[in-house]
Amino acid sequence: MSKLSKLPNIGKVLEKQLNDVGIKTDEDLIDLGSKEAWLKIKEVDDSACLNRLMALEGAIQNIRWHNLSQEDKDNLREFYNSQKI
Repeated sequence: MSKLSKLPNIGKVLEKQLNDVGIKTDEDLIDLGSKEAWLKIKEVDDSACLNRLMALEGAIQNIRWHNLSQEDKDNLREFYNSQKI
């Protein structure tokens, strides 16, 4: 078990949000996936944005979100846009 804030893109605030929605470890985050984790955060924080979604995916891949592949960024952007009300 490790602290989520040791992953790339995860600061103390995002770590607290993850913990608050039941995601306590990097294994929890990986098992759930970035989209589902983001949806859980979105339920408690309506300001959850595309950058936060990309940050979660980057953390799962253990890279800075800026370095995600264009395909991953496009996929996440499409998912994010599908969630707008």
